[in-house]
Amino acid sequence: MNISSLFIPIIVLVVIIYGAYKKINVYDSFVNGAKEGLPMAISMFFSLLAMIFGVNIFLKSGVIDYFLSFLKPFLILINVPFEVLPVAIMRPFSGSFGLALLNDIYKVYGPDSYISVLASIIQGSSDTTLYVITLYFGTIGIKKIKHALWVGLLADLFMVIMALIIVPLFF
Repeated sequence: MNISSLFIPIIVLVVIIYGAYKKINVYDSFVNGAKEGLPMAISMFFSLLAMIFGVNIFLKSGVIDYFLSFLKPFLILINVPFEVLPVAIMRPFSGSFGLALLNDIYKVYGPDSYISVLASIIQGSSDTTLYVITLYFGTIGIKKIKHALWVGLLADLFMVIMALIIVPLFF
């Protein structure tokens, strides 16, 4: 048995001990928190469902493959591996889909290849910007997301550019 499997039980035990020390009914506090959190989870569900639905329509339609085929000559011209582009584009939409694309790159090129390292850095240093904005802003009712969206997408773009600059220096 390793320490990582004990981490969560230890945290729960510390919370229970601390609650007993402060003379707080931990169980009732937990149940009340769960009751308060349920409406929030339900409201998050619909934002998440809309986001998943939109991403799946985008992916299943083949639009991304069609769009990327136009960029291939330009990427070859500037010496950017075409294979990492789907990871860079899909990561702001879905972390899971980005990981699936990264896994496919590992299977084809191996985990230690230049393309795999570049795709890994893109996956690891970017965020699921559209997912975060849709889920969290939608849950609390923020409608004006334009500036947060642009900043998040620009940060993701900057990260891709930096990965394309830095990875060749070390690989």
